[in-house]
Amino acid sequence: FDPRHYLGTHCYSLPKTGPHRLRFLLESVKDLRETLKRKGSTLVVRKGKPEDVVRDLITQLGSVTAVAFHEEVKEIL
Repeated sequence: FDPRHYLGTHCYSLPKTGPHRLRFLLESVKDLRETLKRKGSTLVVRKGKPEDVVRDLITQLGSVTAVAFHEEVKEIL
C-alpha cells in the first residue's frame, strides 16, 4: 500500500482513496491472500513507497531474477 494514494489529489485536495474504496481494497487483499493460501501460496503485503519496498524485498529475498510492475496512469491537464 503506497501512502501517497491516501493523500489529497492535485486538484481541490480531494482524497484519492476514500473510506469505501479503502474497505473494498482491504477486503479484496484479504480474499486474495486466503485464496492463495488454499492453493499453497502466499501474498506479501507491505506499506510504503513501492520504489523503496520492492528494493528492500529484493534485497531480503536475494534470489530475484525479474520484477514486473505497472505504472499508474496520470491525468494530463
